[in-house]
Amino acid sequence: MPIPLFNSIASWLLKKRFHQIELFLKYPHDVQKEVLMQLVAFAESTIIGKQYGFDTIKSYEEFAGRVPIQNYEALAPTIERTRRGEHNIFWPTQIKWFAKSSGTTNAKSKFIPVSTEALDDCHYKSSKDLLCLYLNNNENSQLFTGKSLRLGGSKELYEDNGTFFGDLSAILIDNMPLWAEYSSTPSSKVSLMSEWESKLEAIIEESIKENVTSLAGVPSWMLVLLNNVIEKTGKNHLFEIWENLEVYFHGGVSFAPYREQYKKLLPRKRFNYYETYNASEGFFAIQDRNNSEELLLMLDYGIFYEFIPMDTYGLESEKAIPLWEVKTAVNYAIIITTNAGLWRYKIGDTVRFTSLNPYRIRITGRTKHHINAFGEELIIENAEEALKQVCMKTGAEIKEYSAAPIFMKDNEKGAHEWIIEFRKHPENLGYFTEFLDNALKALNSDYEAKRYNNITLRMPKVHIARKNLFYDWLKTQNKLGGQHKIPRLSNERGYIEELLEMNSLLTQI
Repeated sequence: MPIPLFNSIASWLLKKRFHQIELFLKYPHDVQKEVLMQLVAFAESTIIGKQYGFDTIKSYEEFAGRVPIQNYEALAPTIERTRRGEHNIFWPTQIKWFAKSSGTTNAKSKFIPVSTEALDDCHYKSSKDLLCLYLNNNENSQLFTGKSLRLGGSKELYEDNGTFFGDLSAILIDNMPLWAEYSSTPSSKVSLMSEWESKLEAIIEESIKENVTSLAGVPSWMLVLLNNVIEKTGKNHLFEIWENLEVYFHGGVSFAPYREQYKKLLPRKRFNYYETYNASEGFFAIQDRNNSEELLLMLDYGIFYEFIPMDTYGLESEKAIPLWEVKTAVNYAIIITTNAGLWRYKIGDTVRFTSLNPYRIRITGRTKHHINAFGEELIIENAEEALKQVCMKTGAEIKEYSAAPIFMKDNEKGAHEWIIEFRKHPENLGYFTEFLDNALKALNSDYEAKRYNNITLRMPKVHIARKNLFYDWLKTQNKLGGQHKIPRLSNERGYIEELLEMNSLLTQI
């Protein structure tokens, strides 16, 4: 099929989906209630369904009253039984795929079930919707005249007891529909390579020959790839290699620390950035407008949403609420019920609603990725914005960072300790630290209160990381590529102690 004709047909088909999106925009509560009742009815003959009487559940209130909220540890035994070949435990259709994830807060492997329904009605549907929304906003797009450079995880798939496990991106690539394979680069063979550094070279070799019109991948790892492309080709920016490049679809980590570095690689004002919010458990939200920092919550992917206000999270007063009870400007932990058999599951992410008509969100962090050793409730959103402001003031550029508390000892006050790898160093680290402290005070009243007259917290302590420290740390953890992330904020000192030790050892050498 000629490329221009393929471009026209694909655009037409994707835009047809926009009418279905308009339905949940107009009737969000009805759509979510229907999703829940469909999930309950579909799974009523499962062991879980019989345990909680799914056949007699007729409302959200009955569902919430019977089914407990659970984390992965509580679900692990039933997931393990399914991995060993048992069926119909928490989902009626056979689950043969499991997305392996060590998470970002502990080293224990998690095996997240991925059903055929989740693949078709969530993950792949969301990929089409992302394109649909983008094309709806950019009618002159020539996206399908070229290919999408995708950067997935560097994990192969492994078979165990007749089921398969691996990185989510590997599962998606292995089951990828023909239309997606046709419009993507590199090949599936290269995408599924397990060794990151060899894979990087192979991606570059295949992709620099293609007409790449879009990029898709996690910002931190995509940046590594693109810098290597520039170095290999000797070009000044990416448009000298791919002149028709028009959009970067990104997700997985906050884009804020990387934005300025991407602008240097992609120095074109009309270039588009589109954010997505997905995880091994499902695909949740998509940026639905050009130049926006808000994400539209997608309500018809076979996922039912609940939310716990973070000021009660983990307390006896903790209570989940449905979508129709949320408010703007409140930090919530997300609870999901999915078409892969996760029932009222704590995914570990936090969001804040910016709009209720339609329901748009911003990702604020992780339930375990914050610092609250002294009641300061510092979340990733605060840290990212503060660092952005400080870099604008000082001219510094940050590549990676991590922070943790310094706990009180004897008569010493507590503090926050940061280790930052700079792409461009600040002229004066003392001024940088002071600006960071002031920015955090302005953004977070709890932090400001604890810093008042050094009553609980003293001035932050900032270390400069040597070049590639974080990359090397991830390599020691076998976590190069894919969805693996640097632990930005931690309420304990495990990560930062390892980073500081590596930094000290190699500095001495």
